Amino acid sequence: MTIDHESVPRPGRPLPSTRRIATGLLDRPSAAAQARSAPPIGKHRRPFRSRAALPAGLVTVDAFAVLGATTLTALVAGGRAHPLLGAAAVLPLLLPLNLAGGLYRSRFTLSALDEVPALATRAAVATAFAVTLACCRDGWPDSGPATPLQLAAGLVLFLLLASCGRAAMYHLLRQARRRRPSPVLVLGAGQLGQRVAAVLTEHREYGMRPVGYLDPDPVLLAADAKLPVLGGREILERVIRRHRVHHVIATEGAADEAETAAALRDATRLGCQVWLVPALREYGSVGGPARDHLWGFPCVRLARPATRRYGWTAKRALDIAAAGTGLLALAPVLAVCALAVRFDTGPGVLFRQQRTGLDGRVFTVLKFRTLRPSNEHESATRWNISQDHRMGVVGRLLRQSSLDELPQLWNVLRGDMSLVGPRPERPYFVMRFGQAYPEYADRHRVPVGLTGLAQVNGLRGDTSIEDRARFDNRYIESWSLWLDVKLLLRTAALLLHPDGS
Repeated sequence: MTIDHESVPRPGRPLPSTRRIATGLLDRPSAAAQARSAPPIGKHRRPFRSRAALPAGLVTVDAFAVLGATTLTALVAGGRAHPLLGAAAVLPLLLPLNLAGGLYRSRFTLSALDEVPALATRAAVATAFAVTLACCRDGWPDSGPATPLQLAAGLVLFLLLASCGRAAMYHLLRQARRRRPSPVLVLGAGQLGQRVAAVLTEHREYGMRPVGYLDPDPVLLAADAKLPVLGGREILERVIRRHRVHHVIATEGAADEAETAAALRDATRLGCQVWLVPALREYGSVGGPARDHLWGFPCVRLARPATRRYGWTAKRALDIAAAGTGLLALAPVLAVCALAVRFDTGPGVLFRQQRTGLDGRVFTVLKFRTLRPSNEHESATRWNISQDHRMGVVGRLLRQSSLDELPQLWNVLRGDMSLVGPRPERPYFVMRFGQAYPEYADRHRVPVGLTGLAQVNGLRGDTSIEDRARFDNRYIESWSLWLDVKLLLRTAALLLHPDGS
């Protein structure tokens, strides 16, 4: 399996992480490392009624638009089918498609006309599905199948009714925003941040009232600046709770990018909706439901953390099912490996070692023993044992085939680990690497795993720690359930060519 192993290197071998690191860096904690040592952050979210009002209203508008379109089409065509039957066939697919397309999200710029193409595409797909289902059931009950002209007329009527309903909803929302603007925090007190804050103050239709800037080392503010610089990331939670901030707008140009990135993650964990305003205006041409603009400034809604997405529950269910099935199916293999290890290294077939997991918590990882270290210090602080002369034939065979990793399925079943995620490392090396590489501590935002994006790209064993951290964070930021499935398939393919790294 494409994963790392317990580490006891040849004497005098330097750590991969220290080959290109000045000694002074190891003595200075990074911003990311300090973030991990901070106390846990609790969620701070708007009331459910406030968050659900707009999506519920838009869903209602779409449902009535479908019902109205099917009713009018049936009346004009003189059909005998009840309109509720047509609506019941279309809505179960249309509403999820609109939800997945971001048509029920709140945005800065509200425009019903902008949504017509997306609504038309999804309505056509849902209608085609309903017609296909009707044909499979020998047509609509008590009527013949709809003609293409009737379907086109129904689609046009739906778009007209849905657009009018959404326009009315957005008009009411803009009025509500003007009356009760929501406090917003601007990350970055540079020129771009000041211009964005001015736009929000002048254009009340966006419903945002800036309370100040968050910047650890701000540039000189304009003489007529009306907003204060509240401080750095250390006061983020206090400011959010004091002002009841539910939206954070991050602008490029902050003095410390690492500090800004950590603040963005803290704001997300607090339950805030985070928007990014890039300095590169061409970024606004990138499509997708997350794209928006503030009075011409392109802005992008940052996705929710992986652990707060709907698919994360399915990921845990996959872990439990796969780990439980694997332990049962591989029980004979586990027994043979245990007997071989007992014969090769004596009593104590399982190797237990402390590893760092989700949010920096330490747990005990299980593996089949391939080498008996001389003491605990050697086990905790030495790097690699792939070429250690003390390893026997059984140990080398288990490492090259990755069979020594099979007991970690129990860690997955317990919830210490996942099938896919950043590989866990020992606390000693987590401390060293976290001081040397600012992005390393960010790997612990999700549970560690048996395999991951870094491992399937060959970053295992004695390879760059900086590259591993980059790939691990890329996995976290682009996580999806399909990505996990893809990485498991790639891992299975790599098992056919073991290298024992």
